[in-house]
Amino acid sequence: MNDTPWIDASAEDDVPEDDVIGAQVAGRDIALYKVEGRIFATDNTCTHGQARLCDGFLEGFEIECPLHQGRFDIRDGRATCAPVTADLRSYPVRIEGGRVFLQLGA
Repeated sequence: MNDTPWIDASAEDDVPEDDVIGAQVAGRDIALYKVEGRIFATDNTCTHGQARLCDGFLEGFEIECPLHQGRFDIRDGRATCAPVTADLRSYPVRIEGGRVFLQLGA
């Protein structure tokens, strides 16, 4: 059983459809995305160029870094396009009472 707490990250309505926002959650810079009505969460910093992904371009389930145009799959953080090679950390999301909760782990 997973004892990692769920942390309140945002109002569900604050995450626009087909877009990305940045949020500070428990001292971490997190990117929140909404695609097809589902919310996803990853670290907000590109693993290649230290750019904030919330300033990037979301197309489908891929976020493009605004610095060097590398891409990540927002569903699992997987690097999908050069020059990025290291995956992003992604986080479990739960919606409850119109709020977005994340499990950030250790």
